[in-house]
Amino acid sequence: MERPFPTVAVVGLGTMGAGVAVAVARSGRRVIGVEAGPTQAVRALARIEASTARAVARERLTAEERTALLALIEVGDDLAAAAQADLVIEEVPEDLELKRGLFAELDRICPPETVLATGTTALSVTRIAAATARPERVLGVHFFNPVHSMKLVEVVRTVLTSPRAAEQVAELARDLGKEPVAAGDRAGFIANGLLFAYLNQAAAMFESRYATREDIDAAMRLGCGLPMGPLALLDLIGVDTARTVLEAMYEQSKDRLHAPAPILGQLVAAGLLGRKSGRGFYTYEAPGSSTPVAEEAAAAEARPAGREVRSVGVCGSGTMATGIVEVFAKAGLPVLLAARSQEKAERAKAQLAKSLERSVAKGRLTEQARDAALALVTPTGGYQDLADVDLVVEAVAEDLAVKRELFTALDRIVKPGAVLATTTSSLPVISCATATSRPQDVIGMHFFNPAPAMKLVEVVSTVLTAEDVTATVLELCAKVRKHPVECGDRAGFIVNALLFPYLNDAVRMLAEHYATVDDIDTAMKLGCGYPMGPFELLDVVGLDVSLTIEKVLHQEFREPGLAAAPLLEHLVAAGCLGRKTGRGFRDHARR
Repeated sequence: MERPFPTVAVVGLGTMGAGVAVAVARSGRRVIGVEAGPTQAVRALARIEASTARAVARERLTAEERTALLALIEVGDDLAAAAQADLVIEEVPEDLELKRGLFAELDRICPPETVLATGTTALSVTRIAAATARPERVLGVHFFNPVHSMKLVEVVRTVLTSPRAAEQVAELARDLGKEPVAAGDRAGFIANGLLFAYLNQAAAMFESRYATREDIDAAMRLGCGLPMGPLALLDLIGVDTARTVLEAMYEQSKDRLHAPAPILGQLVAAGLLGRKSGRGFYTYEAPGSSTPVAEEAAAAEARPAGREVRSVGVCGSGTMATGIVEVFAKAGLPVLLAARSQEKAERAKAQLAKSLERSVAKGRLTEQARDAALALVTPTGGYQDLADVDLVVEAVAEDLAVKRELFTALDRIVKPGAVLATTTSSLPVISCATATSRPQDVIGMHFFNPAPAMKLVEVVSTVLTAEDVTATVLELCAKVRKHPVECGDRAGFIVNALLFPYLNDAVRMLAEHYATVDDIDTAMKLGCGYPMGPFELLDVVGLDVSLTIEKVLHQEFREPGLAAAPLLEHLVAAGCLGRKTGRGFRDHARR
């Protein structure tokens, strides 16, 4: 079959347009580049020549391939040259009226069969198409920057785009070595539609002084395996760009979660646009630099010294409890593993022994270290044995009544001055604290699963937690080689408060038939560098667990946009809970 679009015009040869032109020429197609004027055209050609020279230097191209590629690209300032193209890709600045005017002119210049594509990241493709007399041959083709390395291309159809035109553009993307995904015409499309709502929530979290920028970014990198924290990513994208995308999203959705956080407008007004201006959420060595500089912390009272922790108790016998025991024991702390019966406690220690043995087999642990860690763990079937430990970590079922009952019992048993910690991921820590007569000694210590491997611990202080208790847990995290982040006692803490609304948005996107499960997952992995797509992650976490956390977040913040997606509720009601039941958003039983 003949390859689609043997001649492609690219209008606008900035960083993105130049990248698209080179990618198309590498496929052997003729490229007609169009700039706004002769000076801009000369600069654009120089930009293309420089980028391809760098590709040769980095051995992504041979000198011969570069010569052949450059021979296929012509650059000028006459828009009429686009009439020779089978496909025109527009990459001009993100301004709706500018794009509509350009498409009206292209519609007049180009033959009726020419396909017109906009590279917009956030504007309505439908409104751009409406400026032409050929809306069935207008669509969005959203490449990601840098074009040479990013595999994702979102092919965006309006309600009038012909399936044939969309498939031809998808075929072109595949011929360029890209992975096309089909998306409907909604602000942000797939990747940005999910990404920017999450970034906006992170900016709002920072603005409310709920957590520091460093802790927010570390929490999402270490807790979710993301390549960058959200505030550092906003600086990379550009605070002004992010605000523009969010404004476009809010205009369409009227969802308050898409309304740009006020701090974004304040930073833009001050000219603090991120890396490109040298300062945004962070300050950089110079405009365009990727290296943040250390800033003097605001003057604050010195934190008191923590309490001494010589021994630890862990309540629970499940996977999380066993993992936390392993963390403490490998750090050299004596641990009492307390379960509801001696049999459960012994079984939990046996699971610990298997985990340590796997570490030995993989060369991560010596036999001596394994034996030393096991020797430090004492299983017990009675909480009364915890009377003399310095810190107790509760890791029982995520049920508030169960946890409060346990904290009431620990209050009677554990010595005065001992720290009582809960590992809850979604329940209010203060509700555990008020089940005791010593709420000042109670704190949240949220480990992530699997605890031995995950570096992050969210340290959650309530309004009653004593400062030396917070200091104790921060010092203990350092001792056991974990990265602590501090936050207040608010639903979801940092990670879940940012992660689960994003997952919920993905479910809504699917329910609206906007994109498929596979395309949404592919878009987030290839477009944003996420280790898993949202539906892969939901199936791993468990749809029931996810629904519970969504309900807790909605109950706490009463934000309509945080209400659990009905599709998620329906799947849970049907018993489709993810991998653990064999079926969730995907059918795992058939794999």
